[in-house]
Order: sequence, then C-alpha cells, then structure tokens
Amino acid sequence: MADVLVVDDSNVMRDMIVACLRSLPNLAFTHATTGLEAIERLSLKKFDLVVLDLNMPDVGGIEVVEFVRAQDQLRALPIVIVTTRGDESSRTRALDAGADRFMTKPFTPDAIVAEVQALLASGRPTT
Repeated sequence: MADVLVVDDSNVMRDMIVACLRSLPNLAFTHATTGLEAIERLSLKKFDLVVLDLNMPDVGGIEVVEFVRAQDQLRALPIVIVTTRGDESSRTRALDAGADRFMTKPFTPDAIVAEVQALLASGRPTT
C-alpha cells in the first residue's frame, strides 16, 4: 500500500485529486490543508508521494518542497506540484526547489494519474 499526502487548502481540489487517483490500486490518502500541516504530517509518518499546491495561506508549497529536500529521511520523496500558477517562473522555481513534476490546474484525470503512476512505478527510494 502506497501512502499519498495530498496538500491543498481547497477541500474541492483535494477531493478531486483523490477521486482521480482512486483508479490506481493500493493507494491510501492523507489530507493536509496547509503547508504547516503538511510539514507536521511528513514529520510523523512515512509517505510514498506528495501531491502539493503552491498557493497556501501559511507555509507555501515551495517552502514545503525545500523542507522535504533538506531532510535526509525525506530527500528522495517524490513530489508533484499541482497549481493554478502556469507561469514559467513558478514552474522553474518549483522544479529548482526539488519538485519532481509540475502540473497546472485545471488538469485532466488521466494526466495526474499518469504522473503519479510514473513516480510510484519508478522505484525511487523514499527513505
């Protein structure tokens, strides 16, 4: 069973992401509504993948990515950014910080499934 942390301040968006990913077998989902909550959850439990928004009211997505990459035990954790920011600067900043994938909203269910499936299938170690 792969554990996926879905981080977005929008309940609707979190629910949409989970609904899309439910087509993949053996996934369990944990939600976080803020960047700070995501950092807390990441500190307490091992996850196999994070789907993360950039725009949040407290700690932003870039800061969460930087936190993850600075932790030895989390450094290899795959991160998919899903955001409304479609500009090249945001994309470059997120990928430079260490995000593995960058997707803009709105996205198609097939697109997010493909990205998540590819990262989980890559066998990338998460510890």
